[in-house]
Amino acid sequence: MNTPLETKTTPPSRPPLFNRMTLIAIVAGATLVTGVVALANGTGKCGWHHGMMGGHGAADVSAHVDHMLKHLYVEIDATDAQKAQITPLVKQAMNDLLPLHDQLQAAHTQAIESLTMSPVDRPTLEAARVAHLQLADQASKRLVQLIADVSDTLTPAQRNSLAAHLKQMHGKAST
Repeated sequence: MNTPLETKTTPPSRPPLFNRMTLIAIVAGATLVTGVVALANGTGKCGWHHGMMGGHGAADVSAHVDHMLKHLYVEIDATDAQKAQITPLVKQAMNDLLPLHDQLQAAHTQAIESLTMSPVDRPTLEAARVAHLQLADQASKRLVQLIADVSDTLTPAQRNSLAAHLKQMHGKAST
């Protein structure tokens, strides 16, 4: 007697929760937060190991942002009208991002302290990890908003110049 062959169907597979793209997003977000802190610090170095803005006040950060904007404006050949639009956008973004520094420092301190416990305080270490990810996400969202806002004021040629400048700053060859 001929019976139809049973076909095995597998349920559609779901992508793993923690895949390569998740890891890339986490690293990118953490890099953005660290970069913002380093930028505010004016060191251009990783803020984790170089003082985390030690002693730099709002005036120092504002002066550094002004200096960076002057260089950016030359790179993209910005008009006076564009400068008048971009400068407040960047300064507001920095004002929004700087408070993340204290929160990041607190999470970092919490993580270090949890490592000195015997045994290691795993729940506190996990809480610090979660705090770092949340801060990275907040910074990433704010930076994307800034990039989009600034891009709205630029011509296509200026956006290309900005992209080329950013690639050069990050040591990447043109793609």
